[in-house]
Amino acid sequence: MDLKDQKITLTGGAGFLGKFVRKKLLKHGVSDEQIFIPRRKDYDLTQESAVIRLYEDAKPDVVIHLAAEVGGIGANQDHPGRFCFANLSMGMHLIEHARINGIKKFVQTGTVCAYPKFAPIPFKEDDLWNGYPEETNAPYGIAKKTLFVMLDGYKREYGLNSVVVLPVNLYGPGDNFDLHTSHVIPALIRKCVEARNRGDVFIECWGTGSASREFLYVEDAAEAIVAATEKIDTPTPINLGTCNEIKIKDLAKLIAQLTGFKGGIRWNSTKLDGQPRRCLDINKAKKLMGWQTQIGFKDGLMRTIDWFEIQNLLK
Repeated sequence: MDLKDQKITLTGGAGFLGKFVRKKLLKHGVSDEQIFIPRRKDYDLTQESAVIRLYEDAKPDVVIHLAAEVGGIGANQDHPGRFCFANLSMGMHLIEHARINGIKKFVQTGTVCAYPKFAPIPFKEDDLWNGYPEETNAPYGIAKKTLFVMLDGYKREYGLNSVVVLPVNLYGPGDNFDLHTSHVIPALIRKCVEARNRGDVFIECWGTGSASREFLYVEDAAEAIVAATEKIDTPTPINLGTCNEIKIKDLAKLIAQLTGFKGGIRWNSTKLDGQPRRCLDINKAKKLMGWQTQIGFKDGLMRTIDWFEIQNLLK
């Protein structure tokens, strides 16, 4: 698909990932006038009436659905019902009215949280259904996974072309740095920078630090999503990641080093670790899209730390 000829609705386009996807679309020859970014104050996508109005107003050829309600372990524990409802209802209404309006392609951004808690490492797309997700984020993960099934059914029954991508944990400039709702990298960066500035002797981190995670720089993820939009039209799930994992305790030490925090790290083992390990097999993305990451992990971390430091100076 040549995106230069398409009108594109980008849900979540004003968010962390969405801003980078918009920039990549522009680099791929799409004009700003072709991109419609619905804002929550104007379109509550959990409500079918708002989705109907969105399609009437934007008249898209392509929908790239990035909008989500999501957070770290604490936010998932606080809002399991809301996260299930919001993510399922947004996707369900958008997909159904994509069918009704005859759009050319629907792009669904999934989540690594859809994988079973004890999936073999590295996670392969074929293992998605071989077990229940990690309990703290299961409502969110299952909501997203249900949309994969819906898109598969709509492809087979109605011929709706679609894409399903599963990014691993994202990070980068512009991320959410709220300590309660953020993911682990921005939370650790904020803790280390603020502790360094105050001269604290230690920071406290959740869990034991023994769990591992894989991280994908947001700009690399955006490039993959645009490439998938151009090249894929069948909703076979495609992992987006680096196939490199790091234990959280090692991540904390690395971020402390890169931010210049000299104090200690104390682990609060009364808090949950979440899924024991996360690491994705990315061979399908390489084979089907010719995609691989461009930004190394330390480089990406430094770009993210520098961005956060600048925001602090501007306050």
